[in-house]
Amino acid sequence: MRPGASERRTGLRGAGEIVAEAAQTADTAAGTDAAEPFAVGITVRGYETDTQGHLNQSVYLQYAEHARWSLLQASGIRQSTMVDRRVGPVTVETTIRYRRELRAGDEVEVSCAFVWGEGKTFRIEQTVRKTDGTVAAEVSAVGGLLDLTERKLLKDPRAAFRDLADDPSLLGLPTADERVGGLSGVR
Repeated sequence: MRPGASERRTGLRGAGEIVAEAAQTADTAAGTDAAEPFAVGITVRGYETDTQGHLNQSVYLQYAEHARWSLLQASGIRQSTMVDRRVGPVTVETTIRYRRELRAGDEVEVSCAFVWGEGKTFRIEQTVRKTDGTVAAEVSAVGGLLDLTERKLLKDPRAAFRDLADDPSLLGLPTADERVGGLSGVR
């Protein structure tokens, strides 16, 4: 499944070098030159604002979560499949850096890029960006994939996500063909 009109890979500036680095790594593995992080478009709704007239701080987390699940869906991972396989994503830490206020009616894009390491956890780097390019917030999270029976983090979430996904490249993971071709040390 490819991203649609409201779910697309978009050239976003900012969120940092980590997002760009993760995208570059994914594209290098995929044999392309430049990557654009996955992003979803959202319009700030009036009921999401607080008494100061700007987006309530907790809603940024909802936007980030929406973008994460949209990316998983775009890669072919369904929540029902994860439940059937007795695994589920968990967040163990989240940091939000608020940069500029958002008000009702503002249109934003929320990017999402997985940054993989070698252990049980991974990072997800996200940027909430207004259509004029202004960064409203940066969200950095540490997550893992929980075995729902054992109630412990899986030792290799990369392998599990790769097995679940139809298109693991959207998650910054090599495809089976790329792994067989020697582009990845993970088998």
